[in-house]
Amino acid sequence: MEYTVVKAFFMWCTIINAGLLIFSFVFWVLAGDWIYKMHSKWFAISKGTFNVIFYSFLGAIKIFFLVFNLVPYIALLIIG
Repeated sequence: MEYTVVKAFFMWCTIINAGLLIFSFVFWVLAGDWIYKMHSKWFAISKGTFNVIFYSFLGAIKIFFLVFNLVPYIALLIIG
């Protein structure tokens, strides 16, 4: 694989995953109560526990985004 193809791949992965992360956060901020009501019908869960779970989910997604998308893209920009 050529350097330019790999760099373009990581650039688009970074853009798409950053968009999904931002969308998830904004959706949680704007519609958090609706999301909780929908999930509380399926699972017996308190609002506080739900917030901790969702906040942990966003944190894990952010770490995966940084490690597997942004850092390799920055490394490719540095060595290019």
